[in-house]
Amino acid sequence: MRPLSLLLPAALLVLASSAGAQTQTYPRPDTSPISTVTVTAPAKTVRLRDEQVREIAGTYAMSNGWNLRVRGTPRYIDATIDNEKPLRLQPVSADKFVSGDGNVTMEFNRGSSREDMLMSYVPDPKNPGRVEVSAQREKR
Repeated sequence: MRPLSLLLPAALLVLASSAGAQTQTYPRPDTSPISTVTVTAPAKTVRLRDEQVREIAGTYAMSNGWNLRVRGTPRYIDATIDNEKPLRLQPVSADKFVSGDGNVTMEFNRGSSREDMLMSYVPDPKNPGRVEVSAQREKR
């Protein structure tokens, strides 16, 4: 009986290790129901200048094969991955943006050329592990 009880976790590990980056779920828009409640003080409102928005706007080729299109205003950015619904993120600094539920963060202007971006997200709210995906802005 004991060897059979160890077989299921081993089989799940084999299946999980064979999943490639292309099979990852997209980050979910923060319109999904929230199962937990966190109370925090309101963050200081960050507004960007138009030139700061232009610095991060554009199309990014992501390391896992996805394509990201970023458009924005001084108050938020809309990030669209492939043909999914846009994700709206609020600025917490000139280079860092966070979704309303905190599950998606994007950090722009990274690397020596300041053309790189790092996105981290929680693919499944039931499993709080974060996935990080890097990206590079395509030539304008």
